[in-house]
Amino acid sequence: MRLALFDLDHTLIPMDSDHAWGQFTVAQGWRDAEAFGRANDAFYAQYKAGTLDIHQYIRFATEVIRELGPERAAAAHADFMREMVLPHIQPQARQLVRHHQAAGDTVIIVTATNEFVTRPIAQAFGVDELIAIELERDAAGNPTGAIRGVPSFREGKVERVAAWLAARGLGWGDVAHSSFYSDSINDLAMLEHVREPVATNPDARLLAIAQQRQWRILNLFHDQEIH
Repeated sequence: MRLALFDLDHTLIPMDSDHAWGQFTVAQGWRDAEAFGRANDAFYAQYKAGTLDIHQYIRFATEVIRELGPERAAAAHADFMREMVLPHIQPQARQLVRHHQAAGDTVIIVTATNEFVTRPIAQAFGVDELIAIELERDAAGNPTGAIRGVPSFREGKVERVAAWLAARGLGWGDVAHSSFYSDSINDLAMLEHVREPVATNPDARLLAIAQQRQWRILNLFHDQEIH
C-alpha cells in the first residue's frame, strides 16, 4: 500500500474551513457577530500558535450545529459549501489529489477540523477516506459537544492513521511509501512519521524546519507544478 495523506485547511484549500463555517453562522444571524467573531478569532490564533485546547474548541464550534438539529444543519452546510468553499477550491489542488489517485495511492484527508464541516469538502475532492475529528452524538444523532475517540489533532493524527491501518489488518510497516502534505507546525508529528513530508503553503515555523531538514516545500496556490 502507498499512502498519500493530506491536511485540509490552508493545505488543499486556501482557507480554514472551521473558521469560515463560524463566519457563515454569524452571517446567517445565528450568533452575535462581535462576541462570536472575537472568540472564533482567538481560537484560530491559538491553533496557529500550537496552543489550542481542542476539546474546548469543539464545544464552541458545534454550538450552532447542536441548536439547528441534523436536518437544518445539513441544509445550512450545503449553502456554506456553495457560497464559501466550492468557489475557493483551486484546480491545482484537485490536480495534486488526482495525481496521487492516478498513481494508485490511497488518498486520505487527515484533518483536525470536525467531520460535519469536512466530509462534504473531502467529497468535493473525490476523496472517500476522511480522518477528521469525530463528534460524540446522543441517541437522536445530535452532537453533544464532545469528541468521540482520539481527536485527529497534532500527535493524534499519527494515532488515527495507525488505527485506520489496523482496521484493515495493516500497520505502518505494510506501507510501501507514505507522503503527507501540510501547512502547519501542528502537524509536525505526522510530517516526521512519513517517508515523504511535504511542507505545503507552510506557516513560518514549519517553513524554517522544512528548510533546515531539506524537506520538499510546495507553494500549492502559486506553484502548479506536480513533482
